[in-house]
Amino acid sequence: MLPQLKSALQALIRISAGKAGSLPEAFPVMLEAPALKEHGDLSCNVALVLAKALRTNPLELAEKIKVELLAALGASAIGGKVLSVEVVKPGFLNFRLSPLAFAEALGDIPRLGAAYGRSSLAVPKRVLVEFVSANPTGPLTVAHARQAAVGDVLVNILNATGHHAEREFYVNDGGNQIRTLGLSVQLRTKELFGTAVAYPEDCYQGDYIKEMAGIFARERGIVDLAGAEALAFEDYCVFSKDYLMAVIREDLRLFRVKFDNWSFESQVASADKIAATLAELQAKGFIYEKDGALWFASTRFGDDKDRVVRKSDGFYTYLAPDIVYHKNKYDRGFDLLVDILGPDHHGYIPRIKAAAQALGKDVTALEGLIIQLATIFRDGKQLRMSTRAGEFISLREVVNEVGADAGRFFLLMRQVNQQLEFDIDLAKKQAPENPVFYIQYAHARICSILRKAREEAALTPAPADSSFLLLKADAEIELIKKMLQFPDILVLCAQQLDPAALPRYMQELAGTLHKFYDQCRVIDENKELSAERLALVDSARIVLFNGLTILGITAPEKM
Repeated sequence: MLPQLKSALQALIRISAGKAGSLPEAFPVMLEAPALKEHGDLSCNVALVLAKALRTNPLELAEKIKVELLAALGASAIGGKVLSVEVVKPGFLNFRLSPLAFAEALGDIPRLGAAYGRSSLAVPKRVLVEFVSANPTGPLTVAHARQAAVGDVLVNILNATGHHAEREFYVNDGGNQIRTLGLSVQLRTKELFGTAVAYPEDCYQGDYIKEMAGIFARERGIVDLAGAEALAFEDYCVFSKDYLMAVIREDLRLFRVKFDNWSFESQVASADKIAATLAELQAKGFIYEKDGALWFASTRFGDDKDRVVRKSDGFYTYLAPDIVYHKNKYDRGFDLLVDILGPDHHGYIPRIKAAAQALGKDVTALEGLIIQLATIFRDGKQLRMSTRAGEFISLREVVNEVGADAGRFFLLMRQVNQQLEFDIDLAKKQAPENPVFYIQYAHARICSILRKAREEAALTPAPADSSFLLLKADAEIELIKKMLQFPDILVLCAQQLDPAALPRYMQELAGTLHKFYDQCRVIDENKELSAERLALVDSARIVLFNGLTILGITAPEKM
Protein backbone atom coordinates (compact mmCIF):
# COMPACT_ATOMS: atom_id res chain seq x y z
CA MET A 1 0.00 0.00 0.00
CA LEU A 2 1.49 3.34 -1.12
CA PRO A 3 5.08 2.09 -0.98
CA GLN A 4 6.75 5.43 -1.79
CA LEU A 5 4.68 7.35 0.75
CA LYS A 6 5.18 4.62 3.36
CA SER A 7 8.95 4.72 2.90
CA ALA A 8 9.06 8.50 3.21
CA LEU A 9 6.78 8.44 6.26
CA GLN A 10 8.82 5.68 7.90
CA ALA A 11 11.95 7.81 7.49
CA LEU A 12 10.26 10.79 9.18
CA ILE A 13 8.92 8.60 12.01
CA ARG A 14 12.42 7.21 12.58
CA ILE A 15 13.89 10.71 12.85
CA SER A 16 11.08 11.89 15.13
CA ALA A 17 11.31 8.80 17.36
CA GLY A 18 15.06 9.29 17.63
CA LYS A 19 14.59 12.86 18.83
CA ALA A 20 11.85 11.82 21.28
CA GLY A 21 13.36 8.65 22.69
CA SER A 22 16.97 7.90 21.66
CA LEU A 23 16.07 5.46 18.88
CA PRO A 24 18.69 2.72 18.32
CA GLU A 25 20.27 2.90 14.88
CA ALA A 26 18.88 -0.44 13.59
CA PHE A 27 15.45 -0.04 15.17
CA PRO A 28 12.63 -1.22 12.80
CA VAL A 29 9.77 1.16 11.97
CA MET A 30 6.69 -0.67 10.70
CA LEU A 31 3.60 0.87 9.06
CA GLU A 32 0.56 -1.31 8.54
CA ALA A 33 -3.09 -0.89 7.63
CA PRO A 34 -5.10 -1.06 10.88
CA ALA A 35 -7.68 -3.79 11.30
CA LEU A 36 -10.50 -1.28 11.89
CA LYS A 37 -11.37 1.45 9.37
CA GLU A 38 -12.05 4.02 12.13
CA HIS A 39 -8.40 3.79 13.19
CA GLY A 40 -7.26 5.48 9.99
CA ASP A 41 -5.29 4.40 6.94
CA LEU A 42 -1.93 3.49 8.45
CA SER A 43 -0.78 2.61 11.97
CA CYS A 44 2.66 2.49 13.61
CA ASN A 45 3.63 0.75 16.87
CA VAL A 46 7.10 2.32 17.16
CA ALA A 47 6.27 3.99 20.51
CA LEU A 48 5.07 0.70 22.01
CA VAL A 49 8.21 -1.19 21.03
CA LEU A 50 10.60 1.63 21.86
CA ALA A 51 8.94 2.33 25.24
CA LYS A 52 9.60 -1.22 26.32
CA ALA A 53 13.29 -0.86 25.50
CA LEU A 54 13.49 2.54 27.21
CA ARG A 55 11.27 1.52 30.15
CA THR A 56 8.99 4.49 29.71
CA ASN A 57 5.25 5.12 29.22
CA PRO A 58 4.34 4.29 25.58
CA LEU A 59 1.42 6.76 25.45
CA GLU A 60 3.62 9.65 26.62
CA LEU A 61 6.37 8.61 24.21
CA ALA A 62 3.88 8.47 21.33
CA GLU A 63 2.78 12.05 22.11
CA LYS A 64 6.41 13.22 22.03
CA ILE A 65 6.98 11.45 18.69
CA LYS A 66 3.79 13.05 17.33
CA VAL A 67 5.02 16.57 18.16
CA GLU A 68 8.34 15.95 16.41
CA LEU A 69 6.62 14.25 13.49
CA LEU A 70 4.11 17.05 12.86
CA ALA A 71 6.97 19.52 12.70
CA ALA A 72 8.81 17.28 10.24
CA LEU A 73 5.69 16.78 8.11
CA GLY A 74 5.16 20.51 7.94
CA ALA A 75 8.57 20.93 6.36
CA SER A 76 8.38 17.89 4.05
CA ALA A 77 7.06 17.24 0.56
CA ILE A 78 4.67 14.57 1.83
CA GLY A 79 3.02 16.77 4.44
CA GLY A 80 0.01 17.47 2.21
CA LYS A 81 -0.68 13.76 1.87
CA VAL A 82 -1.12 13.19 5.61
CA LEU A 83 -4.36 14.67 6.95
CA SER A 84 -3.87 13.83 10.61
CA VAL A 85 -1.73 12.00 13.15
CA GLU A 86 -3.53 10.57 16.17
CA VAL A 87 -2.20 8.87 19.29
CA VAL A 88 -4.43 6.09 20.62
CA LYS A 89 -4.06 3.74 23.56
CA PRO A 90 -1.87 1.97 24.42
CA GLY A 91 0.55 3.98 22.24
CA PHE A 92 -0.21 3.60 18.54
CA LEU A 93 0.34 6.39 16.02
CA ASN A 94 -2.54 6.35 13.53
CA PHE A 95 -2.44 8.25 10.24
CA ARG A 96 -5.22 9.46 7.97
CA LEU A 97 -4.16 10.16 4.40
CA SER A 98 -5.59 12.64 1.92
CA PRO A 99 -7.35 11.61 -1.33
CA LEU A 100 -4.28 12.98 -3.13
CA ALA A 101 -2.14 10.23 -1.60
CA PHE A 102 -4.41 7.53 -2.96
CA ALA A 103 -5.06 9.19 -6.31
CA GLU A 104 -1.33 9.41 -7.04
CA ALA A 105 -0.87 5.72 -6.21
CA LEU A 106 -3.73 4.69 -8.52
CA GLY A 107 -1.58 5.25 -11.61
CA ASP A 108 0.75 2.40 -10.61
CA ILE A 109 -1.91 -0.22 -11.36
CA PRO A 110 -2.52 0.43 -15.10
CA ARG A 111 1.16 1.29 -15.53
CA LEU A 112 2.23 -2.15 -14.24
CA GLY A 113 -0.74 -4.09 -15.63
CA ALA A 114 -0.21 -7.85 -15.31
CA ALA A 115 2.84 -7.21 -13.12
CA TYR A 116 0.86 -5.25 -10.53
CA GLY A 117 1.06 -6.98 -7.15
CA ARG A 118 4.31 -8.74 -7.97
CA SER A 119 7.41 -7.85 -6.03
CA SER A 120 11.09 -8.69 -6.01
CA LEU A 121 13.43 -9.63 -3.20
CA ALA A 122 17.05 -8.74 -2.61
CA VAL A 123 17.72 -12.36 -1.66
CA PRO A 124 15.06 -14.62 -3.19
CA LYS A 125 14.80 -18.22 -2.07
CA ARG A 126 14.74 -21.37 -4.15
CA VAL A 127 11.69 -23.15 -2.79
CA LEU A 128 10.49 -26.69 -3.38
CA VAL A 129 6.84 -27.27 -2.52
CA GLU A 130 5.90 -30.95 -2.39
CA PHE A 131 2.19 -31.64 -2.32
CA VAL A 132 -0.50 -34.23 -3.07
CA SER A 133 2.10 -37.06 -3.37
CA ALA A 134 -0.72 -39.58 -3.21
CA ASN A 135 0.13 -43.26 -3.35
CA PRO A 136 -0.72 -44.48 -6.87
CA THR A 137 -3.28 -46.90 -5.44
CA GLY A 138 -6.51 -45.07 -6.23
CA PRO A 139 -8.01 -41.90 -7.71
CA LEU A 140 -7.37 -38.58 -6.02
CA THR A 141 -9.93 -37.72 -3.36
CA VAL A 142 -11.33 -34.36 -2.26
CA ALA A 143 -8.69 -34.39 0.51
CA HIS A 144 -6.01 -34.51 -2.19
CA ALA A 145 -7.92 -31.81 -4.05
CA ARG A 146 -7.53 -29.39 -1.15
CA GLN A 147 -3.80 -30.12 -0.96
CA ALA A 148 -3.56 -29.62 -4.74
CA ALA A 149 -5.31 -26.24 -4.61
CA VAL A 150 -3.24 -25.00 -1.67
CA GLY A 151 0.08 -26.19 -3.08
CA ASP A 152 -0.49 -24.89 -6.58
CA VAL A 153 -1.61 -21.42 -5.46
CA LEU A 154 1.12 -21.20 -2.82
CA VAL A 155 3.74 -21.73 -5.54
CA ASN A 156 2.07 -19.01 -7.64
CA ILE A 157 2.19 -16.63 -4.67
CA LEU A 158 5.81 -17.42 -3.83
CA ASN A 159 6.83 -16.75 -7.42
CA ALA A 160 4.77 -13.54 -7.49
CA THR A 161 6.60 -12.28 -4.40
CA GLY A 162 10.09 -12.74 -5.78
CA HIS A 163 10.98 -16.33 -4.91
CA HIS A 164 11.81 -19.17 -7.32
CA ALA A 165 9.37 -21.91 -6.34
CA GLU A 166 8.76 -25.31 -7.93
CA ARG A 167 6.00 -27.90 -7.58
CA GLU A 168 6.91 -31.53 -6.86
CA PHE A 169 4.87 -34.72 -6.68
CA TYR A 170 6.56 -37.65 -4.90
CA VAL A 171 5.35 -41.00 -6.19
CA ASN A 172 5.47 -43.77 -3.56
CA ASP A 173 6.04 -46.58 -6.03
CA GLY A 174 8.65 -48.50 -4.08
CA GLY A 175 6.67 -49.83 -1.14
CA ASN A 176 4.48 -52.83 -0.47
CA GLN A 177 1.33 -50.90 -1.40
CA ILE A 178 2.04 -51.43 -5.11
CA ARG A 179 2.14 -55.19 -4.60
CA THR A 180 -1.10 -54.99 -2.65
CA LEU A 181 -2.62 -53.01 -5.52
CA GLY A 182 -1.41 -55.58 -8.05
CA LEU A 183 -2.90 -58.39 -5.96
CA SER A 184 -6.21 -56.52 -5.73
CA VAL A 185 -6.46 -56.20 -9.52
CA GLN A 186 -5.30 -59.80 -10.03
CA LEU A 187 -8.03 -61.15 -7.75
CA ARG A 188 -10.73 -58.99 -9.33
CA THR A 189 -9.57 -60.12 -12.77
CA LYS A 190 -10.02 -63.76 -11.76
CA GLU A 191 -13.51 -62.91 -10.50
CA LEU A 192 -14.43 -61.66 -13.96
CA PHE A 193 -14.33 -65.26 -15.16
CA GLY A 194 -16.59 -66.67 -12.48
CA THR A 195 -13.94 -67.72 -9.99
CA ALA A 196 -14.73 -67.19 -6.34
CA VAL A 197 -11.69 -65.73 -4.59
CA ALA A 198 -10.92 -64.89 -0.98
CA TYR A 199 -10.51 -61.11 -1.09
CA PRO A 200 -8.34 -59.96 1.86
CA GLU A 201 -9.42 -56.95 3.91
CA ASP A 202 -6.10 -55.22 3.34
CA CYS A 203 -6.62 -55.26 -0.43
CA TYR A 204 -7.98 -52.09 -2.01
CA GLN A 205 -11.75 -51.80 -1.99
CA GLY A 206 -14.03 -49.83 -4.26
CA ASP A 207 -15.50 -50.23 -7.70
CA TYR A 208 -12.47 -48.66 -9.36
CA ILE A 209 -10.48 -51.88 -8.76
CA LYS A 210 -13.15 -53.89 -10.60
CA GLU A 211 -13.08 -51.36 -13.45
CA MET A 212 -9.30 -51.65 -13.65
CA ALA A 213 -9.56 -55.45 -13.79
CA GLY A 214 -11.92 -55.17 -16.76
CA ILE A 215 -9.64 -52.74 -18.57
CA PHE A 216 -6.60 -54.92 -17.87
CA ALA A 217 -8.36 -58.01 -19.24
CA ARG A 218 -9.39 -56.21 -22.44
CA GLU A 219 -5.97 -54.67 -23.03
CA ARG A 220 -4.17 -57.99 -22.48
CA GLY A 221 -6.70 -60.04 -24.45
CA ILE A 222 -7.63 -62.23 -21.47
CA VAL A 223 -10.73 -64.26 -22.21
CA ASP A 224 -10.71 -66.90 -19.49
CA LEU A 225 -9.26 -67.84 -16.11
CA ALA A 226 -6.34 -69.65 -17.69
CA GLY A 227 -5.32 -66.44 -19.45
CA ALA A 228 -5.54 -64.49 -16.19
CA GLU A 229 -3.39 -67.03 -14.36
CA ALA A 230 -0.84 -67.23 -17.18
CA LEU A 231 0.29 -63.64 -16.64
CA ALA A 232 3.05 -62.90 -14.15
CA PHE A 233 2.06 -61.15 -10.94
CA GLU A 234 4.45 -58.32 -11.85
CA ASP A 235 2.33 -57.60 -14.93
CA TYR A 236 -0.63 -56.77 -12.69
CA CYS A 237 1.53 -54.52 -10.51
CA VAL A 238 3.04 -52.58 -13.40
CA PHE A 239 -0.31 -52.12 -15.16
CA SER A 240 -2.08 -51.01 -12.00
CA LYS A 241 0.56 -48.45 -11.04
CA ASP A 242 0.85 -47.02 -14.57
CA TYR A 243 -2.93 -46.90 -15.03
CA LEU A 244 -3.54 -45.03 -11.79
CA MET A 245 -0.65 -42.66 -12.39
CA ALA A 246 -2.30 -41.75 -15.70
CA VAL A 247 -5.60 -41.20 -13.87
CA ILE A 248 -3.88 -38.99 -11.27
CA ARG A 249 -2.13 -36.92 -13.93
CA GLU A 250 -5.42 -36.39 -15.77
CA ASP A 251 -7.24 -35.47 -12.55
CA LEU A 252 -4.60 -32.85 -11.84
CA ARG A 253 -4.72 -31.51 -15.40
CA LEU A 254 -8.48 -31.02 -15.14
CA PHE A 255 -7.90 -29.20 -11.85
CA ARG A 256 -5.28 -26.99 -13.57
CA VAL A 257 -2.34 -28.24 -11.53
CA LYS A 258 0.87 -28.87 -13.44
CA PHE A 259 3.88 -30.18 -11.56
CA ASP A 260 7.41 -29.10 -12.40
CA ASN A 261 8.94 -32.29 -10.99
CA TRP A 262 7.80 -35.89 -10.55
CA SER A 263 10.08 -37.78 -8.15
CA PHE A 264 9.71 -41.56 -7.95
CA GLU A 265 10.61 -43.43 -4.78
CA SER A 266 11.91 -46.33 -6.84
CA GLN A 267 14.55 -44.01 -8.31
CA VAL A 268 15.24 -41.39 -5.63
CA ALA A 269 15.19 -43.82 -2.69
CA SER A 270 16.25 -47.14 -4.17
CA ALA A 271 17.53 -49.90 -1.87
CA ASP A 272 21.19 -49.04 -2.44
CA LYS A 273 20.57 -45.33 -1.68
CA ILE A 274 18.69 -46.21 1.49
CA ALA A 275 21.52 -48.48 2.62
CA ALA A 276 24.09 -45.74 1.92
CA THR A 277 22.15 -43.08 3.85
CA LEU A 278 21.57 -45.35 6.83
CA ALA A 279 25.24 -46.24 6.83
CA GLU A 280 26.06 -42.50 6.93
CA LEU A 281 23.72 -42.01 9.89
CA GLN A 282 25.15 -45.10 11.61
CA ALA A 283 28.68 -43.77 11.20
CA LYS A 284 27.54 -40.60 12.95
CA GLY A 285 26.10 -42.64 15.80
CA PHE A 286 22.42 -42.05 15.08
CA ILE A 287 21.49 -45.59 13.99
CA TYR A 288 21.63 -48.54 16.37
CA GLU A 289 20.52 -52.17 16.31
CA LYS A 290 17.99 -53.62 18.76
CA ASP A 291 15.88 -56.80 18.64
CA GLY A 292 17.17 -57.54 15.15
CA ALA A 293 15.92 -54.18 13.80
CA LEU A 294 17.68 -50.90 12.96
CA TRP A 295 16.55 -47.85 14.92
CA PHE A 296 16.99 -44.14 14.26
CA ALA A 297 17.79 -42.26 17.50
CA SER A 298 15.29 -39.48 16.79
CA THR A 299 14.76 -38.76 20.51
CA ARG A 300 18.15 -37.06 20.47
CA PHE A 301 16.50 -34.38 18.33
CA GLY A 302 13.28 -33.94 20.30
CA ASP A 303 11.12 -36.81 19.00
CA ASP A 304 9.00 -38.62 21.59
CA LYS A 305 10.54 -42.01 20.79
CA ASP A 306 13.16 -43.62 18.55
CA ARG A 307 11.94 -44.94 15.21
CA VAL A 308 12.50 -48.22 13.38
CA VAL A 309 13.97 -47.75 9.90
CA ARG A 310 14.58 -51.43 9.08
CA LYS A 311 12.43 -54.15 10.61
CA SER A 312 13.75 -57.44 11.92
CA ASP A 313 12.50 -59.15 8.73
CA GLY A 314 14.86 -56.99 6.67
CA PHE A 315 12.19 -54.74 5.13
CA TYR A 316 12.49 -50.98 5.45
CA THR A 317 9.78 -48.90 7.13
CA TYR A 318 8.29 -45.96 5.22
CA LEU A 319 10.57 -43.62 7.21
CA ALA A 320 13.77 -44.96 5.60
CA PRO A 321 13.02 -43.94 1.99
CA ASP A 322 11.50 -40.66 3.21
CA ILE A 323 14.79 -39.77 4.94
CA VAL A 324 16.63 -40.47 1.70
CA TYR A 325 14.10 -38.45 -0.32
CA HIS A 326 14.52 -35.40 1.92
CA LYS A 327 18.29 -35.72 1.74
CA ASN A 328 17.85 -35.64 -2.03
CA LYS A 329 15.80 -32.43 -1.74
CA TYR A 330 18.51 -30.74 0.32
CA ASP A 331 21.22 -31.96 -2.04
CA ARG A 332 19.44 -30.30 -4.97
CA GLY A 333 20.25 -26.92 -3.46
CA PHE A 334 16.84 -25.58 -2.37
CA ASP A 335 16.78 -22.92 0.34
CA LEU A 336 13.34 -23.84 1.62
CA LEU A 337 11.53 -27.18 1.54
CA VAL A 338 7.76 -27.12 2.08
CA ASP A 339 5.97 -30.42 2.69
CA ILE A 340 2.17 -30.19 2.38
CA LEU A 341 0.70 -33.10 4.31
CA GLY A 342 -2.63 -34.54 5.40
CA PRO A 343 -3.97 -34.34 8.98
CA ASP A 344 -2.72 -37.84 9.80
CA HIS A 345 0.92 -36.72 9.45
CA HIS A 346 1.38 -34.61 12.60
CA GLY A 347 4.03 -36.96 13.99
CA TYR A 348 5.81 -37.21 10.65
CA ILE A 349 7.28 -33.69 10.65
CA PRO A 350 9.45 -33.98 13.81
CA ARG A 351 10.84 -37.31 12.57
CA ILE A 352 11.91 -35.87 9.23
CA LYS A 353 13.32 -32.78 10.93
CA ALA A 354 15.26 -35.04 13.29
CA ALA A 355 16.70 -36.91 10.30
CA ALA A 356 17.65 -33.63 8.62
CA GLN A 357 19.51 -32.53 11.76
CA ALA A 358 21.26 -35.88 12.02
CA LEU A 359 22.44 -35.52 8.42
CA GLY A 360 23.81 -32.05 9.18
CA LYS A 361 21.16 -30.17 7.22
CA ASP A 362 19.57 -26.82 8.12
CA VAL A 363 16.37 -27.88 9.87
CA THR A 364 14.97 -24.32 9.70
CA ALA A 365 14.81 -24.75 5.92
CA LEU A 366 12.17 -27.48 6.27
CA GLU A 367 8.52 -26.52 6.81
CA GLY A 368 5.65 -28.95 7.20
CA LEU A 369 2.11 -27.73 6.51
CA ILE A 370 -0.74 -29.89 7.79
CA ILE A 371 -3.84 -29.45 5.62
CA GLN A 372 -7.02 -30.22 7.49
CA LEU A 373 -9.82 -32.20 5.88
CA ALA A 374 -12.61 -30.83 3.71
CA THR A 375 -16.14 -31.91 4.64
CA ILE A 376 -18.54 -32.16 1.71
CA PHE A 377 -22.19 -31.09 1.99
CA ARG A 378 -25.02 -31.67 -0.48
CA ASP A 379 -28.68 -30.76 0.15
CA GLY A 380 -27.61 -29.56 3.60
CA LYS A 381 -26.29 -32.99 4.58
CA GLN A 382 -22.71 -34.09 5.15
CA LEU A 383 -21.50 -36.82 2.82
CA ARG A 384 -19.82 -39.64 4.73
CA MET A 385 -16.60 -41.01 3.31
CA SER A 386 -14.30 -43.94 4.00
CA THR A 387 -11.18 -44.33 1.89
CA ARG A 388 -10.54 -47.81 3.30
CA ALA A 389 -13.96 -49.01 2.15
CA GLY A 390 -13.49 -47.36 -1.23
CA GLU A 391 -16.19 -44.78 -0.50
CA PHE A 392 -14.97 -41.26 -1.22
CA ILE A 393 -15.62 -38.14 -3.27
CA SER A 394 -12.96 -38.01 -5.95
CA LEU A 395 -11.27 -34.88 -7.23
CA ARG A 396 -12.70 -35.58 -10.67
CA GLU A 397 -16.23 -35.77 -9.28
CA VAL A 398 -15.75 -32.33 -7.76
CA VAL A 399 -14.48 -30.89 -11.05
CA ASN A 400 -17.26 -32.53 -13.05
CA GLU A 401 -19.97 -31.27 -10.72
CA VAL A 402 -18.91 -27.72 -9.82
CA GLY A 403 -16.04 -26.97 -12.24
CA ALA A 404 -12.38 -26.25 -11.60
CA ASP A 405 -13.01 -22.56 -10.82
CA ALA A 406 -15.44 -23.15 -7.96
CA GLY A 407 -13.58 -26.26 -6.81
CA ARG A 408 -10.28 -24.43 -6.43
CA PHE A 409 -11.79 -21.35 -4.78
CA PHE A 410 -13.93 -23.21 -2.24
CA LEU A 411 -10.98 -25.39 -1.21
CA LEU A 412 -8.90 -22.28 -0.52
CA MET A 413 -11.42 -20.38 1.59
CA ARG A 414 -10.11 -21.40 4.99
CA GLN A 415 -6.64 -21.36 6.53
CA VAL A 416 -4.78 -24.62 6.05
CA ASN A 417 -4.98 -25.46 9.77
CA GLN A 418 -8.77 -25.17 9.78
CA GLN A 419 -11.29 -27.77 8.67
CA LEU A 420 -13.23 -26.68 5.60
CA GLU A 421 -16.88 -27.14 4.70
CA PHE A 422 -17.50 -27.48 0.97
CA ASP A 423 -21.13 -26.79 0.02
CA ILE A 424 -21.58 -28.33 -3.42
CA ASP A 425 -24.99 -26.70 -3.94
CA LEU A 426 -23.60 -23.23 -3.20
CA ALA A 427 -20.59 -23.81 -5.46
CA LYS A 428 -22.95 -24.53 -8.39
CA LYS A 429 -25.13 -21.44 -7.90
CA GLN A 430 -24.97 -18.63 -10.44
CA ALA A 431 -25.82 -16.06 -7.78
CA PRO A 432 -24.06 -13.40 -5.64
CA GLU A 433 -23.97 -15.66 -2.57
CA ASN A 434 -21.54 -17.88 -4.48
CA PRO A 435 -18.20 -16.09 -3.90
CA VAL A 436 -16.65 -17.34 -7.15
CA PHE A 437 -19.59 -16.10 -9.20
CA TYR A 438 -19.55 -12.82 -7.25
CA ILE A 439 -15.87 -12.15 -8.06
CA GLN A 440 -16.05 -13.29 -11.68
CA TYR A 441 -19.19 -11.22 -12.21
CA ALA A 442 -17.34 -8.15 -10.91
CA HIS A 443 -14.65 -8.69 -13.56
CA ALA A 444 -17.20 -9.28 -16.32
CA ARG A 445 -19.18 -6.21 -15.21
CA ILE A 446 -16.11 -3.98 -15.59
CA CYS A 447 -15.42 -5.39 -19.06
CA SER A 448 -19.01 -4.57 -20.00
CA ILE A 449 -18.66 -1.00 -18.69
CA LEU A 450 -15.44 -0.47 -20.66
CA ARG A 451 -17.04 -1.84 -23.86
CA LYS A 452 -20.10 0.39 -23.42
CA ALA A 453 -17.95 3.47 -22.77
CA ARG A 454 -15.84 2.80 -25.84
CA GLU A 455 -18.65 1.85 -28.24
CA GLU A 456 -21.48 4.14 -27.13
CA ALA A 457 -19.75 7.19 -25.68
CA ALA A 458 -16.32 7.06 -27.34
CA LEU A 459 -14.75 7.23 -23.89
CA THR A 460 -11.52 5.58 -22.76
CA PRO A 461 -9.81 5.45 -19.32
CA ALA A 462 -7.65 8.38 -18.30
CA PRO A 463 -3.93 7.62 -18.81
CA ALA A 464 -1.84 6.26 -15.96
CA ASP A 465 0.04 9.54 -15.49
CA SER A 466 -3.17 11.51 -14.79
CA SER A 467 -3.59 13.32 -11.48
CA PHE A 468 -6.95 11.62 -10.70
CA LEU A 469 -7.85 14.61 -8.53
CA LEU A 470 -11.55 14.27 -9.38
CA LEU A 471 -11.75 10.96 -7.52
CA LYS A 472 -12.79 12.25 -4.11
CA ALA A 473 -15.99 10.38 -3.22
CA ASP A 474 -15.77 7.99 -0.28
CA ALA A 475 -16.68 5.01 -2.49
CA GLU A 476 -13.91 5.92 -4.94
CA ILE A 477 -11.26 6.28 -2.24
CA GLU A 478 -12.34 3.04 -0.56
CA LEU A 479 -11.96 1.19 -3.87
CA ILE A 480 -8.49 2.65 -4.40
CA LYS A 481 -7.48 1.70 -0.85
CA LYS A 482 -8.68 -1.84 -1.34
CA MET A 483 -6.79 -2.25 -4.63
CA LEU A 484 -3.58 -0.91 -3.11
CA GLN A 485 -3.68 -3.70 -0.50
CA PHE A 486 -3.15 -6.39 -3.16
CA PRO A 487 0.68 -6.52 -3.08
CA ASP A 488 0.66 -6.65 0.73
CA ILE A 489 -1.87 -9.51 0.71
CA LEU A 490 0.42 -11.57 -1.53
CA VAL A 491 3.41 -10.88 0.73
CA LEU A 492 1.33 -11.88 3.79
CA CYS A 493 0.33 -15.16 2.13
CA ALA A 494 3.95 -15.90 1.22
CA GLN A 495 5.14 -15.16 4.77
CA GLN A 496 2.44 -17.36 6.31
CA LEU A 497 2.83 -20.09 3.65
CA ASP A 498 -0.96 -20.03 3.42
CA PRO A 499 -2.98 -18.66 0.47
CA ALA A 500 -6.25 -18.28 2.42
CA ALA A 501 -6.00 -14.48 2.74
CA LEU A 502 -6.11 -14.07 -1.05
CA PRO A 503 -9.62 -15.45 -1.73
CA ARG A 504 -10.90 -13.43 1.26
CA TYR A 505 -9.33 -10.30 -0.20
CA MET A 506 -10.82 -11.01 -3.62
CA GLN A 507 -14.30 -11.20 -2.10
CA GLU A 508 -13.72 -7.91 -0.28
CA LEU A 509 -12.46 -6.25 -3.47
CA ALA A 510 -15.50 -7.40 -5.45
CA GLY A 511 -17.79 -6.13 -2.67
CA THR A 512 -16.04 -2.74 -2.61
CA LEU A 513 -16.33 -2.50 -6.39
CA HIS A 514 -20.06 -3.32 -6.40
CA LYS A 515 -20.61 -0.71 -3.66
CA PHE A 516 -18.74 1.89 -5.73
CA TYR A 517 -20.80 1.04 -8.81
CA ASP A 518 -24.04 1.47 -6.87
CA GLN A 519 -23.01 4.91 -5.61
CA CYS A 520 -21.05 6.42 -8.51
CA ARG A 521 -22.10 6.77 -12.13
CA VAL A 522 -19.10 5.72 -14.23
CA ILE A 523 -20.21 7.11 -17.61
CA ASP A 524 -21.16 10.66 -16.65
CA GLU A 525 -21.89 13.89 -18.51
CA ASN A 526 -18.60 15.17 -17.15
CA LYS A 527 -16.20 13.57 -19.64
CA GLU A 528 -13.10 14.19 -17.52
CA LEU A 529 -14.70 12.59 -14.46
CA SER A 530 -15.90 9.67 -16.62
CA ALA A 531 -12.36 9.11 -17.91
CA GLU A 532 -10.96 9.01 -14.38
CA ARG A 533 -13.70 6.65 -13.17
CA LEU A 534 -13.10 4.42 -16.18
CA ALA A 535 -9.42 4.32 -15.19
CA LEU A 536 -10.52 3.43 -11.66
CA VAL A 537 -12.68 0.47 -12.75
CA ASP A 538 -10.09 -0.62 -15.29
CA SER A 539 -7.56 -0.75 -12.44
CA ALA A 540 -10.01 -2.88 -10.48
CA ARG A 541 -10.27 -5.16 -13.52
CA ILE A 542 -6.48 -5.54 -13.55
CA VAL A 543 -6.35 -6.43 -9.85
CA LEU A 544 -9.25 -8.88 -10.16
CA PHE A 545 -7.62 -10.50 -13.19
CA ASN A 546 -4.21 -10.75 -11.51
CA GLY A 547 -5.71 -12.22 -8.34
CA LEU A 548 -7.84 -14.75 -10.22
CA THR A 549 -4.82 -15.74 -12.32
CA ILE A 550 -2.76 -16.45 -9.20
CA LEU A 551 -5.69 -18.50 -7.85
CA GLY A 552 -5.76 -20.47 -11.12
CA ILE A 553 -9.33 -19.31 -11.82
CA THR A 554 -10.67 -17.90 -15.08
CA ALA A 555 -11.61 -14.21 -15.44
CA PRO A 556 -14.58 -14.12 -17.86
CA GLU A 557 -15.32 -10.95 -19.82
CA LYS A 558 -18.98 -11.85 -20.27
CA MET A 559 -21.40 -13.68 -17.97
